[in-house]
Amino acid sequence: MTFFNSHLGEFSSLLVAVFWTITSLAFEAAGHRIGSVAVNILRLVIAFIFLSLFCLIRRGFLLPSDASIDNWIWLTLSGFIGFVFGDLFLFKSYTMIGSRFSMLIMTLVPPITTFFSFMILGERLRLFHFFGMTLTFAGIAMAIFSRENKGEKFSLKLSPKGILFALGGAVGQALGLVLSKLGMHDYDPFAATQIRIIAGIAGYVILVTLLSRWISVIKATRNKEGMMLTGLGAFFGPFLGVSFSLIAIKYTEAGIASTIMALVPVFIIIPAVIFNKEKVTVPELLGSVVSVAGVAMFFM
Repeated sequence: MTFFNSHLGEFSSLLVAVFWTITSLAFEAAGHRIGSVAVNILRLVIAFIFLSLFCLIRRGFLLPSDASIDNWIWLTLSGFIGFVFGDLFLFKSYTMIGSRFSMLIMTLVPPITTFFSFMILGERLRLFHFFGMTLTFAGIAMAIFSRENKGEKFSLKLSPKGILFALGGAVGQALGLVLSKLGMHDYDPFAATQIRIIAGIAGYVILVTLLSRWISVIKATRNKEGMMLTGLGAFFGPFLGVSFSLIAIKYTEAGIASTIMALVPVFIIIPAVIFNKEKVTVPELLGSVVSVAGVAMFFM
């Protein structure tokens, strides 16, 4: 029990990886049915309902009315950057290169988070932590670059635009995570997630209005299969996944938490093969394993 308590942040990060594996597959499928913009705003609304009911039972507050002004400022900024900017890019990449490759590129979040946490929070990691993060870059390179035949030059086998969208998602998630830690302090992680989601919903309301997409969003609510997938993703993503990610960064360094969360590419391989009938090559498999090999170092 002492070991668990001393590594609460690390174990919470591990749970986040499991939750995000489920939610990435659900949102990829939902995005193909009702569109990425509709999925983004609807999953936040659904997750907000889950969180509000949970906080009412657990804390006695339906809304985060006990949060300080400092909580609201930084968590709102975090929600806008993470949910609107980051997730909009990430969800678009799902439809272009698939959830498995998108989440593999998202393993770049740890080094990006480490950079932001050093610049904003002053957090520092030890040398062997950086060694583990270096393996992340090597693993990604193994998975997304290939040679069709021996002797040929390496070529990029994924959509460049899809990769750029996934990279945008990585930057948004990393910066959003660091700003969450800056704004949360000792505040309840689930209530903090409520504030982030409120900011995300407000951002998408503005975006959908500017893009004149309300008709498509309303139409999406009539797609039963799309809504079921969106609801599933909302439960394991913005509700459980994001809340536990805030628990993780509360009890450990942001760089360590984000690296353990990067286990998603390994966890997602088996369900991607079973449900999406995807073929996994040996370099892709090795790349996924190498990209998160440094995770074990954070439990030492």
